[in-house]
Amino acid sequence: MTWWMYALASAGFAALTAILGKVGVEGVPSTLATALRTVVVLVFAWAIALARGEGAALPTLSRRTLLFLALSGVATGLSWLAYFRALQLAPASRVAPIDKLSLALTLVLAWGLLGEPLSWKLVVGVGMMVCGALLTLG
Repeated sequence: MTWWMYALASAGFAALTAILGKVGVEGVPSTLATALRTVVVLVFAWAIALARGEGAALPTLSRRTLLFLALSGVATGLSWLAYFRALQLAPASRVAPIDKLSLALTLVLAWGLLGEPLSWKLVVGVGMMVCGALLTLG
């Protein structure tokens, strides 16, 4: 599979996350719902990594790699906690577009911190997506 096929699969699973999460978080504290979901993600990811024999790479990981993966995990956890709380307070059809503003933030951070290039097409396209997300607020 190519990178864009994985990216499209990610978008599809993210959509399912919103719908399934909205139903699952009803009547449950959002932090508990996030904790339960995290256990499933943890077991699922480890099962796949171990089944693929990737556990052998653990001793070769640098401290820098471990630090940044740990920080990424903290950011993911905070994102999930906020997302599930938002799903409790608002319809999924309003939460998901606002959550997708992460695209614009990611591009700005990738440009500013990683030096990734920005083309005018990318800026215009993301600007249109941001406008679309903001239109969902009305």
